[in-house]
Amino acid sequence: MTTIGFIGSGRIGGTVAQLSVAAGHSVVLSNSRGPDTLSHLVAELGPLASASAGTGAGAAAAGDLVLVSIPLRAYESVPAAPLAGKIVMDADNYYPQRDGHYAELDSGELTSTGLLQRHLPGAAVVKVFNNIYYRHLLSLARPSGAADRTYLPIAADDPAARAAVTEFLDSIGYGAVDYGPLAESWRQEPGAPVYGAPYGPFDNEAGQPASESVIRDALAAARR
Repeated sequence: MTTIGFIGSGRIGGTVAQLSVAAGHSVVLSNSRGPDTLSHLVAELGPLASASAGTGAGAAAAGDLVLVSIPLRAYESVPAAPLAGKIVMDADNYYPQRDGHYAELDSGELTSTGLLQRHLPGAAVVKVFNNIYYRHLLSLARPSGAADRTYLPIAADDPAARAAVTEFLDSIGYGAVDYGPLAESWRQEPGAPVYGAPYGPFDNEAGQPASESVIRDALAAARR
C-alpha cells in the first residue's frame, strides 16, 4: 500500500484523495488552515485517511508520493527538507490575476512546475492533474483495459518519477501520456488545447472520456 501525502486538500487534492482511498492507498491530508478543518473530509474518506498535525511538513514526510495542490503564489510554503528524495506531483496552475506576475513565467524562461522544481532541488517533480476539472477527474476514472479509459498528460525530468506517477495513475483509474521534461510542461498549462477541453464542458459534470490519441494530439497542437 502506498501512502499519498497532500499539501493542499481542496477540490483537486480532495478528489485525488478520494480516488486514492478507493484504490487502497492511505492518504495524509494537510492544508494551510490546520488539521481541524479537514475532519469532515477525513471522516468521509474513512480509515485510510488522516490529517497531518501542523503544516504540510507532516504530509510531506509521511507520503511515498506527495501531491502539491495549492495556489501557485504559495509555492514557497512547500517544505523542501521533508521532500528531499521524494516524488512530488504538481497540480498547480499559474493565474496572474490570482497569483500576481512572475517575470520568469511571463517570459517563458520557466514553467510553473519548473519554478516548484527549483524550490525543491532534492525532489523529483512531475506535472499532473492540473488540466482537468475536479468533477471530471472523479467521474472519468476507469479500470485498466477499459475501452473508454481517460488519459492525463504528465511531464517530468526524472524517468523513475515518471514511471512511479504512471503506475499511481493506473491504480486510480487513468492512463498517462508522458510527453517529456518539465521544460515542455507549458503544453498542459491554462490556455493550451489539452487544458480542460478534451474532457468536456464544465457544465457536464460527468465529462467525456479522452483517449491517449486525443491527449497526444492536443499536446502536439499547443503553441506559445
